[in-house]
Amino acid sequence: MDRYVIEAKDISKNFGAKQVLDQLSLSVPAGSVFGLLGTNGAGKTTLIKCLLGLYKISRGKIHVLGDDPWDFMEATKEQLGYVPQSDRVYPWLTVKELIAYTASFYKHWNAPLIEKLIKEWRINPEEKLGVLSEGEAQKVSIILSLGHEPKLLVLDEPVASLDPAARRQFIKMILQIVSDRECAIFFSTHITSDLERVADQVAVLKEGRIHFHGELGALKDEVKRLHIRSEQQLPDDLGLGREKVIYCESSAGEAIVSVRGFKKEFKDIIEATCKARVEVEDLNLEEIFLELNR
Repeated sequence: MDRYVIEAKDISKNFGAKQVLDQLSLSVPAGSVFGLLGTNGAGKTTLIKCLLGLYKISRGKIHVLGDDPWDFMEATKEQLGYVPQSDRVYPWLTVKELIAYTASFYKHWNAPLIEKLIKEWRINPEEKLGVLSEGEAQKVSIILSLGHEPKLLVLDEPVASLDPAARRQFIKMILQIVSDRECAIFFSTHITSDLERVADQVAVLKEGRIHFHGELGALKDEVKRLHIRSEQQLPDDLGLGREKVIYCESSAGEAIVSVRGFKKEFKDIIEATCKARVEVEDLNLEEIFLELNR
């Protein structure tokens, strides 16, 4: 198996004069749970559609499962699972009929797995798709994406319409999929708590560019909040360089500063440069996301 299931190098995507993705690069390791984090409008769905060959990139190169998405071979398509952000098609079909219809497109279909998930997620197979709630419809889409047991599962905002109980089921299922077989999962979200519980790799997308790409633990190590107390005026860059300071709020000899690229020696540099006392605060993923998107 290749080391990476997705490799994108310097890709850009324009819609007319509007640039949505800007020289973006990322790689998704085989067997990983990779989370793409970004605000609405950051370009997450556009990136996913480029990775799947639904949009043609303006520049750059992409390989997914070793293949060019714009010209996927049938064998590659057999190994892909995809759940779009909104997927309410064939409203006149029952859930049972849609399962049979979807299964007909694949050489391999794990019917016992689908039957098990339908029961666990309390979906009525005789119900028509058109009368399902948004959450129920999304559950059906997620379940159907697993029937052919893909090597790469791509999910665009998969829990947006799910209630908390269903989200817990989804996270449990994601972890089970990864532990049971060699399947990489790539999913976009703006719900940081879900990402923090399942992802081992993460990319932060902002205004069409990747602002961090790597292990989740490395992101937490890199972004910190500093509480600084000093009797003198603090310099804007705290002696670290402007590129290290994300945000600074100060008044009357005290400052709260968010930094990226944190190293242990930062504390010593600031204390020496500013004649200050410094306390370092660890941040959770939601706090880091908010800081990077200020």
